[in-house]
Amino acid sequence: MTISKQAILDAFWFRHACKAFDASRVISTEDFDFILETARLSPCSFGVEPWRFLVVQNPQLRQSMLPYVWGGQKQLPTASHVLIGLIRKSCFMRYDSDYVQDFMRSIQKFPEDAAQARTAILKKFQEQDFSLFESERAMTDWAGKQSYIALANMMTSAAMIGIDSCPIEGFEQDALQQLLAEHMNVDLNAWSVVYLLAFGYRSGPPARPKTRQEITDVVQWFE
Repeated sequence: MTISKQAILDAFWFRHACKAFDASRVISTEDFDFILETARLSPCSFGVEPWRFLVVQNPQLRQSMLPYVWGGQKQLPTASHVLIGLIRKSCFMRYDSDYVQDFMRSIQKFPEDAAQARTAILKKFQEQDFSLFESERAMTDWAGKQSYIALANMMTSAAMIGIDSCPIEGFEQDALQQLLAEHMNVDLNAWSVVYLLAFGYRSGPPARPKTRQEITDVVQWFE
């Protein structure tokens, strides 16, 4: 299967951080399932899938989130769909955690010898190569980096079928997480909020044209 390069570039030019959506337009179940599937199929380091995605469609829940999501004041009330990206806490992402060990065997289907060999590689990576045990934040940031791959894939896949999106990092993390624990039964011993992502259809053209540096300013070749 091939998709024309121009069609892909057109989607990238189309995509922008939509600040307000047309609240009268709703994304179809088929289209949003497609977007979620591109998140599910996204790659991540060692393939251990540190993410979970909450789709918040309840208007009252969105309203209760507004005081803590200063970067989504226009998006949360008008978006067709609002997604919250969660990542697993560092204790679950360690090479020797029950989660990782079970994942290798139950989901990735590695035979025992391969799982043990992969564990040794992951141990070295986390312990030495990237020094992820130096702090709770180091491991959390590593897991967060993986979740942003899924975020980018969702935004791109949405753009390719004419759906707008807006990634949101402007929120009070502790307060929002407490709300999720109280109203959505999110276990804060297991999960952290890493981003919000709003989807819908733009209510008007972007306020400003897309601007980027020239390719020669961001790419350096060594031949």
